[in-house]
Amino acid sequence: MVTGLVLVRLMAGKEKTALSQIKATKGVAHVTAVFGRWDLVLDIETDDLSTLSNVVVRDIRAIPGVLSTESLVTTAI
Repeated sequence: MVTGLVLVRLMAGKEKTALSQIKATKGVAHVTAVFGRWDLVLDIETDDLSTLSNVVVRDIRAIPGVLSTESLVTTAI
């Protein structure tokens, strides 16, 4: 299992639509709204790093209203 945090910046006026599509995306385990430079923090859980990358690049970034993302792959310490 590979987990990661994905920081998401949304386009003004498209937050609700983008949020509902993000929540429905396979691999997205939890969504937190935040204030500041980023709008959302996503907890992503996938079987491997390649799948995590595909969720971000092919699924999340393709959602209308998503302006940018930054991915942080996590590891247990």
